[in-house]
Amino acid sequence: MKRLFTSESVTCGHPDKMCDQISDAILDAILTQDPYARVACETMATTGMVFVTGEITTDCYVDIENIVRETVRDIGYTRAKYGFDCDSCAVVVSLKGQSPDIAQGVDVALEARGGTNGREAIGAGDQGMMFGYATDETPAFMPLPIYLSHEIAKALDAARRSGEIDYLRPDGKSQVTVEYDGDRPVRVDTIVVSAQHNEKAEQEAIRHDIIEKVIKKVVPHNLLDASTNFYINPTGRFVIGGPKGDVGLTGRKIIVDTYGGVARHGGGAFSGKDPTKVDRSGAYAARHVAKNIVAAGLARTCEVQIAYAIGVAKPVSLAINTFGTNAIPEDKILALIDKHFDLSPGAIIHNLGLRRPIYRQTATYGHFGRNDIDLPWERLDRVEVLKSEGRM
Repeated sequence: MKRLFTSESVTCGHPDKMCDQISDAILDAILTQDPYARVACETMATTGMVFVTGEITTDCYVDIENIVRETVRDIGYTRAKYGFDCDSCAVVVSLKGQSPDIAQGVDVALEARGGTNGREAIGAGDQGMMFGYATDETPAFMPLPIYLSHEIAKALDAARRSGEIDYLRPDGKSQVTVEYDGDRPVRVDTIVVSAQHNEKAEQEAIRHDIIEKVIKKVVPHNLLDASTNFYINPTGRFVIGGPKGDVGLTGRKIIVDTYGGVARHGGGAFSGKDPTKVDRSGAYAARHVAKNIVAAGLARTCEVQIAYAIGVAKPVSLAINTFGTNAIPEDKILALIDKHFDLSPGAIIHNLGLRRPIYRQTATYGHFGRNDIDLPWERLDRVEVLKSEGRM
């Protein structure tokens, strides 16, 4: 049976992504000095203003205003005519410390209370469920629609930064609809790109340049055909963009950040959160598990759910769904996960090395399936043992 599925991505200058990058840049700056800091940093951006708020507990000092301005500068909002100016915008900061009621459960997990307290004997920073997903339909073990959407967004930013398309501005979005035959992708049905541009750019030139210099550079030609639809700036004009065109908020692009809607989502955002927040670390661990399972050939598609209780180290549940693609029984896969992956928050943080300033780079083009940066949850370091024991 043939079916269509669509996913989207956004460029680094999209107002929500701008806020994600600011929140993660602040997190990275703090973790550089204090790896054990507690950070939950939220950002809002609107016309001429960035507002930074949240709960941060640390002994170090970072210049938040300067981090905001330099992050916005790097994105490309350097002139008011682009919709935002990193040098003249207002930066308002309102922060407080983490609630002591939450902190006591994170500092020492329920299982460790009354016993020895090690720095990694921590409980989950909140309750909730997290999902990880992997599929063999792309080399990155990602669904093709979100993978191609990210590639187009990256190429759009690259064409702007290099000057290859000199009228582009930082804001933009991409969307890819893939046609499937059964569970295998066969062609790209529709591509939508909305790209901010200067007021002098002509629609015909924008359409030509984005199709030829962006889309066709990253979408394999065998997936495009005469019936593929291209919608380039379908409103006909996109001059007003960034925070001037739409208020930005941290954590509002959670589907862009993950699997483009193919897998389920627990609802928690990632950016601005230190790794004791299982919204982030638990989702990274679930992706690590799912990717290694698929790479080991135990299933062609795998979705992993992990759930936690606040202040408790051991997950309250672990579940998988291989959608009928499993090569061995799912209960055996679960037993292998239990044996080879410690999913307590402290172990995840230690094994994936999450107390490092590695997060700003994840705040654009997705947190998963990245082949341009080295992310620990993307490593295929359990494949051989899963292959070996999966055959037994």
